[in-house]
Amino acid sequence: MSYLGIDLGTSGLRALLLSEDGAVIGVAEQSYTSQHARPGWSEQDPAQWTDALDAAASDLRSRFPAFADLKGVGVAGHMHGATLIDPAGTVIRPCILWNDTRSHAEAKYLDQCDHVRAMSCNIVFPGFTAPKLLWVKHHEPENFARVAKVLLPAAFLGFYLTGDFVADMSDSAGTSWLDVRARDWSPELLAAGDMRADQMPRLVEGSHAAGTLRPEIAKRWGVGEDAIVAAGAGDNAAAACGIGALNDGEAFLSLGTSGVLLAARDTCRPAPASALHTFCHAVPDRWYQMGVMLSATDSLNWLASITGSSAPALTQALGDDLRPPGGTMFLPYLSGERTPHNDADIRGSFTGLAVGTDVADLTRAVLEGVAFGLRDSLEAFEATGTELTRLIAIGGGAQSTYWLKLIATVLNVTLERPRDGEFGAAMGAARLAVMARTGAASEDVLVKPEISEAIAPVQDVKDQFDAAYETFKAAYPKIKSAQSANRGTT
Repeated sequence: MSYLGIDLGTSGLRALLLSEDGAVIGVAEQSYTSQHARPGWSEQDPAQWTDALDAAASDLRSRFPAFADLKGVGVAGHMHGATLIDPAGTVIRPCILWNDTRSHAEAKYLDQCDHVRAMSCNIVFPGFTAPKLLWVKHHEPENFARVAKVLLPAAFLGFYLTGDFVADMSDSAGTSWLDVRARDWSPELLAAGDMRADQMPRLVEGSHAAGTLRPEIAKRWGVGEDAIVAAGAGDNAAAACGIGALNDGEAFLSLGTSGVLLAARDTCRPAPASALHTFCHAVPDRWYQMGVMLSATDSLNWLASITGSSAPALTQALGDDLRPPGGTMFLPYLSGERTPHNDADIRGSFTGLAVGTDVADLTRAVLEGVAFGLRDSLEAFEATGTELTRLIAIGGGAQSTYWLKLIATVLNVTLERPRDGEFGAAMGAARLAVMARTGAASEDVLVKPEISEAIAPVQDVKDQFDAAYETFKAAYPKIKSAQSANRGTT
């Protein structure tokens, strides 16, 4: 038997084929693009996702005979996206993505409504789903009137695979429509956002079955029609499943497009004032908290694009030995920020540029700015009484030893890098498929990876980075004020 884990990412889809004993058989990837029609807008055509999924399945089938014995599928996806479906099951408009900030006014309105924070356990961020639907109501009333179902990206792929409207708890917790403690849609939260319960998909725990493959999908993929489709998870909950962050305090750092500090919780302990997210985990009776910065490797990729380089080339040029803080500072707010500022309008900036500033200086500034942004999340955790001393590091940015040494030093934590293998959202999604098919206990399936190395803080420069972080924190209100004044003159 084999199991398929799907990670529907912002820039591409990753499909991982897992054997019955948990070994990776093979991986396939497909890329796609986002559309940015206006500043702060970010959209994708869901047809890109289904095309990418079918292409990845075809690739795996052609290379790995075990694909024909597929018994389960799990889908993880980027959270918060609003995919609007009409009564005929047709997509109404492009999906509004998690990093779209157009609905900041609607988010502010919802966040100030009675009981919204208390029931949803979170600030209503502009990237969340509920404010997006209010924006559609205000600006595209003809589309709003046609909405029969609202699906998150992972749930849309689940609909494509099964023909049923199903969502899991972890993904749905990021909508501002879910009572996160009760793990159910809240009539009060839906009413605050002018939505109805019948417009919501059926809720299923991520490790439980949502349905089976549609016969036409099974035939096209060349697999049996008995393959179970798990309800799946939001990408960060799936990543937690992939690295075995299940019990209270087990935590990881994800250096992907966004930057995430995540800690599993045995109980629901929201702290919305800190701008930490409190969401349901992908398995029953578990939750998690996380701090999120919107532009982590996205910041490095942006620098690579404007310098005609690549992200690996930029970091490799620095070597592995950590240098003291540079004279150039970068605020990594290219798409606004969540933790701790909840600011959709702030944008990135460099300060301290000089005639002699070169690409290496800019690279160091970007890496340091992201590290400081992650420390903002760490301090938010500490303000709630949570001390994180060891974190498993995953994501594309974790391939840079220099960056991990820097982050370990800035956060004053030990970072553990897993031995070569798959530990991200695709692995987590495949593990959820195993659980949905077999009924296996989470403790038996969601195991931790083998660690290849532990990267400790570099004590010789720690005090210098502590001082640089204080300068970074002080820069935010000043840059905010300057940018607001500049907008007032344009």
